[in-house]
Amino acid sequence: MDIRKLQRAIVDGLEDVKAQDIRVFNTSHLTELFDRVVVASGTSNRQTKALANSVREKVKEAGGDIISTEGEDIGEWVLVDCGDAVVHILQPALRQYYNLEEIWGDKPVRVKLAAKTGFMGARPSEPMDDEDEDEDEEAAPAVKKPARKTAARKTAK
Repeated sequence: MDIRKLQRAIVDGLEDVKAQDIRVFNTSHLTELFDRVVVASGTSNRQTKALANSVREKVKEAGGDIISTEGEDIGEWVLVDCGDAVVHILQPALRQYYNLEEIWGDKPVRVKLAAKTGFMGARPSEPMDDEDEDEDEEAAPAVKKPARKTAARKTAK
């Protein structure tokens, strides 16, 4: 399965269950075991389990394979091994403590999120096929200034 199609299926699965702070990293230069690491947050044990289930379903629908899933019994940190991509779904306190972005995050991959929150990461290492790099980088909205009063008031003397 194409890595871009796989990462799109993973991100879609995470977005379907409202994952927070989804990050995708290119790890092909760090290890030969997988090409992508995806990190996302869930607010409760129930949500992390639902996120993992949604990722599994979306990847299977797209024609991918799930190697294994770990951590669903507790739900604080669930790992879904999709072969070429590994998905870490953590609750915010664990995510902050383990800081996986520091380990894997030197090459963020830009992905378009459905919520139109923009691209993830600072620089693209591999933009999606159907997306331009500048497409979602919106310019800051123009600041409206109050209209100037051009007519002088006429005062009666």
